Amino acid sequence: MTHSAGKSSATRPRVGLLGTGPWAQSTHAPALAAHPEIEFSGVWGRRPEAAAELAGAHGTSAYDEVDALFAASDAVALALPPDIQAPLAARAAAAGCHLLLDKPVATTVAGAREVVAAAERSGVASVVFCTLRFTPGVAEWIAGQAAVEGWFTGRAEWLGALFSPGADSPFAASPWRREKGGLWDVGPHALSVLLPVLGDATEVTAAGGADDTVHLALRHTSGASSSATLSLSAPTEAAGATVEFRGAHGVAVLPDGRGGGAGVPFAAAVDALLAAVRTGEPHPCDVRFGLRLTEILAEAERQLTSTRAPSAP
Repeated sequence: MTHSAGKSSATRPRVGLLGTGPWAQSTHAPALAAHPEIEFSGVWGRRPEAAAELAGAHGTSAYDEVDALFAASDAVALALPPDIQAPLAARAAAAGCHLLLDKPVATTVAGAREVVAAAERSGVASVVFCTLRFTPGVAEWIAGQAAVEGWFTGRAEWLGALFSPGADSPFAASPWRREKGGLWDVGPHALSVLLPVLGDATEVTAAGGADDTVHLALRHTSGASSSATLSLSAPTEAAGATVEFRGAHGVAVLPDGRGGGAGVPFAAAVDALLAAVRTGEPHPCDVRFGLRLTEILAEAERQLTSTRAPSAP
């Protein structure tokens, strides 16, 4: 595994996992164990017994000390709440480990900047696992729309039913999702499609809706505008996700490529990290892009908080 900085290994790249929750269990650990080009170097978690169980299920080692896993790895994948992820990612980068991060990188701009600074100091490669950017068919569709000029507007709706009556998702018990809601959980998905096609956001306006629902209005560097509706509290019958672009060439609608689970996209994200390490070329969805997502979402949160604050007497 070569790169301008970071570690190198004479054998297959060693990739460790930080996290033992439902996301790590269903996606990260199985994909790392099955990936033909890496060695799954071990698992660390905040609960040592969970790390031991997950590592045992996938034929690797559990680590009680996170620094020991860094020492045994060329790269690490993180499946942790964002504001636990950020300082550990910075620590991993300082130890010379390349980074496969979950979204959002952090829920504060300062936290995301800390990871960017650590990655830049160490010269390690990074990829943020925005699922659609690595989903076969969908990733190619996004790249195709980004190559088209003349988009007038875009629209994203990401309506999850995590917190609705009758929902049985294991992610509903996630404290950070309960605290931060759809803006921070599904907002990165919507932005990860809108921004590469329409350009960076130059303006953002946020308004609250029912429960945790947030409506965003964006202006982009291309001159186009977009809107996004984000929620984890939609009725189960209304849940779903879509993105569409409208412009001089007509209407383009996001293809439905999300039915096969996250294992294949995650393996593609591993491939993308390996390619960034090998070539020294940053991936478009790297930690700097992750920082930009956090900046946009933090500004939206600031606006929502200010409008909800009681007025002065």
